[in-house]
Amino acid sequence: MTEPEANSSETPQGRLARKLNLLLDLFEAKGKDPVTYREISHHMAQRGTPLSRSRWAYMRSGDSSLATDEALLRNLAEFFGVDPDYLLDDSGDVPQLVDAQFELLRSLREARVRNFAARQLQGISPETLVRLRKAIDERLGGGQQGGKEDSPS
Repeated sequence: MTEPEANSSETPQGRLARKLNLLLDLFEAKGKDPVTYREISHHMAQRGTPLSRSRWAYMRSGDSSLATDEALLRNLAEFFGVDPDYLLDDSGDVPQLVDAQFELLRSLREARVRNFAARQLQGISPETLVRLRKAIDERLGGGQQGGKEDSPS
């Protein structure tokens, strides 16, 4: 699994925060605009489980008491389109589908960085572009394998 496994020192609040933040990232990876608190709050209010901005922030940071309101967690799971057990189960396991989508997100972000750099760096020498690309690949932890590393894109 590529997402860090839940370790024994991670609190239940931290595991829930990790799952919620992963869901937010995955929502964006599916090609949708980033989720806003307003959208989540509206969805929760419509289902009778209002969610304050501060509680949402605490849930995402893992800095408060554990959210144990089953209805709230079920409605959040519904909002993100995942099985409610993902948020209700405290085991910390990341389902295989979520793990695969997380990999997709990483790939999309890497491509976005490379495309941005290519647009901004027009007119720079090929050698400089190669060095920059290598630095980006190293920073993202995924240097490309094969013979394409030495040729600018």
